[in-house]
Amino acid sequence: MLMIETLQNHIRVVLEEIDYVRSISFGIWVKNGSRNERKEENGISHYIEHMMFKGTENRSAKEIAEDMDALGGQINAYTTKEYTCYYTRVLDKHIQKAMDVMSDMLLHPAFTQEDVEKERNVIQEEIYMYDDAPEELVHDCLQDSIWQDSSLGMPILGTIETISNITASSIRAYYESNYHTENIVISVAGHFKKPDMMALLNHYFGSWQAKKTYHPLETKADYHISHIQKSKEIEQLHTCIAFPSLVREHPLKYAMSIFQTIFGGGMSSRLFQKIREEKGLTYSIYSYTTAFEDTGLFSIYASMNPAQAAAVYEGIAQEIQAIQKEGISKKLLKVTKEQMISNFIMGAESTSNRMTSAGAGLLLRGKVQEIEDVIAKIEAVSQEDVQEVMKILFQNPKVSYSAVGNLKGVDFQNTVEKLFS
Repeated sequence: MLMIETLQNHIRVVLEEIDYVRSISFGIWVKNGSRNERKEENGISHYIEHMMFKGTENRSAKEIAEDMDALGGQINAYTTKEYTCYYTRVLDKHIQKAMDVMSDMLLHPAFTQEDVEKERNVIQEEIYMYDDAPEELVHDCLQDSIWQDSSLGMPILGTIETISNITASSIRAYYESNYHTENIVISVAGHFKKPDMMALLNHYFGSWQAKKTYHPLETKADYHISHIQKSKEIEQLHTCIAFPSLVREHPLKYAMSIFQTIFGGGMSSRLFQKIREEKGLTYSIYSYTTAFEDTGLFSIYASMNPAQAAAVYEGIAQEIQAIQKEGISKKLLKVTKEQMISNFIMGAESTSNRMTSAGAGLLLRGKVQEIEDVIAKIEAVSQEDVQEVMKILFQNPKVSYSAVGNLKGVDFQNTVEKLFS
């Protein structure tokens, strides 16, 4: 059972006691990502995530690593456009020590200029690495262009230019403005008792107070039709086609998940079976959704020999037209629901997944859902709901595309306009 509590300094906490495991997954969720940045400071949220592991007022970077390794625990972090998450998983008997390390990192980071300079090279190499990975770049460059007038369109890692201007003082100032009791959630799932866990959390986190008043950056993202082409000296072509889609809490979000699963969500999906298995046109093809509070995308990715590009685009367009005309049968809808529910339940057997689901839910939606509630909403999706999703996506398509890699001999503009307009 999920329990939502509040620490003495008003940090929100979501707890789930799981008696039959011996581990505890613990996460600190901060509602701050690249979307909260101004253009000139782009990449600073991700920079701070790196700096948290570089040492505190009490521990060196080596001591942080040694303390966690001694527990046999896992510790890591990641930054998204909307939030940053620091997480660990340890045996229940080690949670106090792990919490001591995690609270020290979050509340007492050193942020020295020497460490900032060292980490700048690491982050720049990370930027270069992504630029050299066309299968990643093709997604990011399209989203950056679609939301070009908003901070949502800025890259999470920042740019070489913006990263070069970040200093220890600018990191400290941003941290003090954007790491706050109002926008932090702590999520814990595993083997513990609520009174003991709340006592630990209050001891390590409950007395901390932010130094500045919290003023979140107000942002709004509008969809811009975008056509992006980036040539790379490689043999393959990577492409992504995107349509405006549903916002995160849209009433049809579960119907969207079902449609996405059927259309391009796995090896049994229409895209995979028709374009890869039957026609042999591409090695990899799939669809996925991206949803935020105020905007969303439905995207289709494929990688191929550039000589096959026109045929792949044509195959995707044919499958879009066919599924709209044929609809979703009752049998397929039932099978897909069972597939989604089974995957959801099996995923929920992991303390890490349960901690993540609860933490993200409370941070982004202000609420968490019990497993039974999610299952009930999936079960309630009708054929008409899925048909309505397809109408939203494809009735008046505002298609965008990106192509990265070997672009020789492919007329993307005319091909996309002819097939999807």
